[in-house]
Amino acid sequence: MPDGAAHPAKDLVGRKSAWLLWGVPFTAVVATSVADVGPVARTGVWTLSLLAAGIACVVNARRSGRRHCYLTGPFFLVLAALSFLHGSGVLSLGPWGWIGIGSALLVGTPLLTWAPEWIWGKYAGGSTEHCC
Repeated sequence: MPDGAAHPAKDLVGRKSAWLLWGVPFTAVVATSVADVGPVARTGVWTLSLLAAGIACVVNARRSGRRHCYLTGPFFLVLAALSFLHGSGVLSLGPWGWIGIGSALLVGTPLLTWAPEWIWGKYAGGSTEHCC
């Protein structure tokens, strides 16, 4: 298989494993957003959840060529790093740091998931599945 070739059959997004790979991590982020948890718990959950989702996207991009995963993977990894750095006090994002990270996740995820596939198609490297 040439590097970057589309392989929709290998796409993890539409499988039951998608819940484990993305649903559980995002549920954990939401739960620790609304629950009264301490900064250590929030830092750990957000960092690990975003790291897991980011790695899953990077693997899925490589495996299937799913276009949005090329963008969401690095995006989640950057948010994982920001969560760790902010939560550990290495990088202060101010009193609104968690809200900023959460807002970036809330806005960036649907934007980076939907827009690239609507504009350029679902798969990179050969698939013509797209909106128009």
